[in-house]
Amino acid sequence: MLPLFKEKFREVLQAISPLIVIVCILQWAWVQAPTMLFLQFLIGSLMTTVGMILFLMGIDIGILPMGRTIGAELPKKGSLFLIAVVAFSFGFATTVAEPDVLVLSKQIEEITSSVISGHSVLYVIAVGVGISVAIAMLRIVFGIRMAYLLTVCYSVILILSLITPAEFVPLAYDSGSVTTGALTAPVVLALSLGLSSVLARRSSVSDGFGLLGFASIGPIIAVMIMGILR
Repeated sequence: MLPLFKEKFREVLQAISPLIVIVCILQWAWVQAPTMLFLQFLIGSLMTTVGMILFLMGIDIGILPMGRTIGAELPKKGSLFLIAVVAFSFGFATTVAEPDVLVLSKQIEEITSSVISGHSVLYVIAVGVGISVAIAMLRIVFGIRMAYLLTVCYSVILILSLITPAEFVPLAYDSGSVTTGALTAPVVLALSLGLSSVLARRSSVSDGFGLLGFASIGPIIAVMIMGILR
């Protein structure tokens, strides 16, 4: 446990320390924000550091191993429907809890003065990710090349971009960019690697990876459809 803590401490420190240094330089040289605000920033940075360390340790200790195990056990049940349902459930549940998605949905509601409901955006994005993950998992089972799926999906996105209300187009693309965050990415990746590892003549590299990129397409399409139907 201690070696893992040290490893995650170094990773988080390397990720957060540049931001802290930059803000400190700006504070002392140019910005000169109120002292209380700067202290709040330092306290918040400390809390973020501790939280990220515990979060990453939890992922390594429990979430990744369980995701690989579930992914490896699914093909043994011999049910494509079960694989699709489990994949959708994982994609949906992790997206609803994804911090980046929560921040985006809250900002959308605030900026639009609740004209666009943050909860609606959150669940539409989650459904989009869930469907994408389910399709991507079935792609692994059938051995369909990722390039074919990406070509079709991006063609659909280009067409939808032409008929979607203008205010929803940038929102849709932002929705796709925030879905594969710190929680969704490791869970979905572990699930796909576990599935591909037990299928005969399947490469964990060509089949297990690429799912995250595909998962970000679903919410883009889902939010565009939401805009069209409003």
